[in-house]
Amino acid sequence: MENYTVKEGKTMAIVSHLWIIGLLIAFFVNNNNKNFFTSFYIRQSLGLNLIQAFNGWIVYEFVGATAGAILGFILFIFWVISLIGAIKGEEKLVPFIGDKFQEWFQNI
Repeated sequence: MENYTVKEGKTMAIVSHLWIIGLLIAFFVNNNNKNFFTSFYIRQSLGLNLIQAFNGWIVYEFVGATAGAILGFILFIFWVISLIGAIKGEEKLVPFIGDKFQEWFQNI
């Protein structure tokens, strides 16, 4: 049954990685059928997008461009790891904080 869930939710899981627009599309499409695999990646993508917004608004502004660029690069690597997991059909947590994304956004 789990493969069926992954197979059914894989497309929207990948779409959720396409920045805010893809995240919103995946969220609204997933609201109708609540696919667990898609929800997993919506939570991961939402967390990454929120940290990226924090990076752009706070880190670049108050800490500096170098720190912002380093954090941005790390977030890009995390995004790639997450996207590859979605493409492979595996539930791949974002390193260090992915489990928190699942906890914080569990209602999605």
